[in-house]
Amino acid sequence: MRAVIAEDSVVLREGLIRLLEEQGFEIVAAVDNGDDLISAVREHRPDVSIVDVRMPPSFRDEGLRAAVTIRKEIPNTPIVVFSQYVEERYAAELIESGTNGVGYLLKDRVADVRDFIRAIKQVAGGGTVLDPEVVTQLVTRRRTDNRLDALTPREHEVLALMAEGKTNAAIADQIYVSEGTVEKHIRGIFSKLELEDAETMHRRVLAVLTFLRLGEDER
Repeated sequence: MRAVIAEDSVVLREGLIRLLEEQGFEIVAAVDNGDDLISAVREHRPDVSIVDVRMPPSFRDEGLRAAVTIRKEIPNTPIVVFSQYVEERYAAELIESGTNGVGYLLKDRVADVRDFIRAIKQVAGGGTVLDPEVVTQLVTRRRTDNRLDALTPREHEVLALMAEGKTNAAIADQIYVSEGTVEKHIRGIFSKLELEDAETMHRRVLAVLTFLRLGEDER
């Protein structure tokens, strides 16, 4: 699996290179700024990119803005944002950029290397992996929406767990119900969010995007 790393800290960048190479990844580029990240992805078309949020020159949101640019230019390019920070506006924009291959993990909350590698591979395979804290910070900013108001408290809980990337089985274990009950809640969520059953759309991810989209500020 071919990967690009964008991290301005030399120590962390070298650590990620060594860790991923030990897990069988080929690092095709390792850069320290957003412009070089965009160039590297254009050139190499990696299976996944691991991107920090704050990089030169201003150390604010260059990495995340570069990730958004990449997803607009090359749709569904797998990207894992790996940072200490939740930059809410561009995080929501990145997550809304498509229904495939997006992750947002917080450095301080990664406690197991195996889980980290599993998350990267899941994103590379087209999955969506969001740290629960990222979900929480985006959701707390959501505006009122009649469709969300129609959800029951249990459906809100199930939708939040879906946003964390949990499977139906994992959700069932966490809230102590059967998988069949989880599936029933999800059908209700799809119906209330007015997500039609179409082969061209992944309704599970669209439901999560609807949930998170409402956290954006007025621009």
